[in-house]
Amino acid sequence: MSPENSAVPTPREDDPLVSAGLKIAMEWGQALDADKLKVSLEALEPQLKREHQLRVKQLDMQRQKHEAEERKDKRKHAARMTGMIVGAVMGVAMLGAGVYTVKDAWWLGCLLCGPVFIAALKIFVLRRSDKYDMDAVAQATKLSTKEAGQAQPPPV
Repeated sequence: MSPENSAVPTPREDDPLVSAGLKIAMEWGQALDADKLKVSLEALEPQLKREHQLRVKQLDMQRQKHEAEERKDKRKHAARMTGMIVGAVMGVAMLGAGVYTVKDAWWLGCLLCGPVFIAALKIFVLRRSDKYDMDAVAQATKLSTKEAGQAQPPPV
């Protein structure tokens, strides 16, 4: 079997992987006769099938991991947006209630629009609470209840 009269495909220049594979196959074909080449290729086929199956499973696992990460990111985004919306609604409600009550009970208006307002929004929007936030809320509550006890009732 000579390379001149056999129908051997020529290596393609545009794909180096295919070109290298065909070059190796032609070298093996020249080194071995047809029967030995057929036997060696048949022995190689199960290994190639196993490698292919392994690669398919790896790609499938990568796809599943990517899909799980996308679902996790969507859940995180939904939770963050829910917190932002709840914080905005709660902030507007607290400000409105504070402004509404300030004419009758100024201490309650200050409490609703002061440190309690900031601490509550920080919890919902930023999803964190620091010790000094709670200290400020406690101090504002003590001060407002002390001032409320001393407040004179409005003249009628």
